[in-house]
Amino acid sequence: MIMDSHCHAWEYFPYQPPVPDPLTRGSFEQLRFEMDNHGVDQALIVCAEIERNPDNNQYVHDKVASLPERFAFVIDVDSFWTKTYHTPGAAERLRQGLERWQPAGFTHYIADPADDARWLYSADGMALFELAQAGGLIASIHCRPQHQPHIRELASRFPRLLILLHHMGHPHITRPEGLSEILATAKHDNVHVKISGFYNSSANPPWDYPLSDVQPIAQALYQRFGAGRLLWGSDYPVCRRYYSYRHALEILRRHCNFIPPADMDAVMGGNLMALLGI
Repeated sequence: MIMDSHCHAWEYFPYQPPVPDPLTRGSFEQLRFEMDNHGVDQALIVCAEIERNPDNNQYVHDKVASLPERFAFVIDVDSFWTKTYHTPGAAERLRQGLERWQPAGFTHYIADPADDARWLYSADGMALFELAQAGGLIASIHCRPQHQPHIRELASRFPRLLILLHHMGHPHITRPEGLSEILATAKHDNVHVKISGFYNSSANPPWDYPLSDVQPIAQALYQRFGAGRLLWGSDYPVCRRYYSYRHALEILRRHCNFIPPADMDAVMGGNLMALLGI
């Protein structure tokens, strides 16, 4: 069983430079085609209501409704591009989203300043995560190394909250201190890491597959978090700016050979199956 822990589906492809097929480049149908073509059984779609996609939560919900045996999703709640970012009422907005769309959890993208992550354990943040923990929801978090002290505080206050960090926590091979911050978060066993977005962490051009300079980062995460808390993700269709869905799959499965086969099976799908209760 192969499960993609981090992918998107949009009505309009939101990234620059403009593409000639923006209405189909990031569509649910394209994602499903890529999964079928590469033997990926299931996926967790991360909603992101970014440029020209203000109704992405609804779009993904409606698409997933036809294939619930293959897809789960997390809704976008108050990410940094929204007008509601870190404003009062986050828990109520999540509650309304749960009633309307029945997702597996939610995603929250934190803006880059380190202090933005202090909101996670503000009164509004605490109410949001109390609701998430009580409901057994997945909290899929976009954060950077400078946010890790606050992620650790959040994980400590909510030890039963399922936290998934996007794209290895966004370390960079030229900034080892950032990776050290992410590795320090491994002491909280409710924090899991998506092994995805290798091009974010490389000192080489992002199209320079297999971005072998990032393998030491992946290996350090494997050694510190253990195979049971790592999850493969494609970052499709964003990855298409640099390489194909096949490359996103094989950059870990074929080239990170420091992970033995049994552990690789867990990273490639078994761990996400467990988190989703499949």
